[in-house]
Amino acid sequence: MNKTVFITGTSSGLGKLTAIHFAKLGWNVAATMRTPEKETELTQYSNIKLFKLDVTDVEQVRAAVADAIEAFGQIDVVVNNAGVGAYGALELAKEETIDWQFGVNVRGPINVIRAVLPHFRAKKSGMFITISSFMGVTTAVPTGSLYNMSKFALEGLIEGLYYELKPLGIELRLVEQGGSSGNNFVDKIVWGQSEEITDYNEITAKVQTMMASSPQSQLDEPQTIVDAIARLALGESKQFRTLVGDAAHQLTEMRQSLPIEEYLERIASQYQ
Repeated sequence: MNKTVFITGTSSGLGKLTAIHFAKLGWNVAATMRTPEKETELTQYSNIKLFKLDVTDVEQVRAAVADAIEAFGQIDVVVNNAGVGAYGALELAKEETIDWQFGVNVRGPINVIRAVLPHFRAKKSGMFITISSFMGVTTAVPTGSLYNMSKFALEGLIEGLYYELKPLGIELRLVEQGGSSGNNFVDKIVWGQSEEITDYNEITAKVQTMMASSPQSQLDEPQTIVDAIARLALGESKQFRTLVGDAAHQLTEMRQSLPIEEYLERIASQYQ
């Protein structure tokens, strides 16, 4: 029986590339997205099936997992890829934006993991690959407290799960990527802003300018991340944490080599 991978957030970017990559490797792919009726590219692959899924909807998650198991017989690997980004001063964030950031990036993977665990426990095997970020192990961009919070939380969640799932034969992996080209992350960011409070305007403008002007040459190729995911799923890499990209390695190395006070001041000085 061919192996099956269950991937969240496959309507575009990294998720779609990952789905196609696994399909070409001969895997069955359960590709999930909020609006599968709009998808046309993934439907061209006979070993890809689309499932409607909003990761924040617990009942929809359970249904998608059950449908994928029914369609393919089993799930071997889960790639928790769906994610969003909220930036801007915390004081200016709307209540619904705070909940949205946590709901998609943290509660979403929790929902998926909880839905798949009975299946993995029954067959005493399985792997969860969770797409984190170098922002989950280091802070590097002002006004990113909510996004950082979500990725730091993911790191703690997956590391904490290791102890309870290892005895059950269930493996856990984290992929800590940097910025990649072609995913339109900057365009999709939700910014917290206010016409009345202007104290954060200067630093917000600097961050927005930095993001808008970053050359594509500084971004990683998405295929590099996809390849890292595949190596983990295939067992070619056993790393618990996989850093991907020059920016991720450089910032993490700097964070680990400096006292936290010095690191924070060094990052802050870049935006003064």
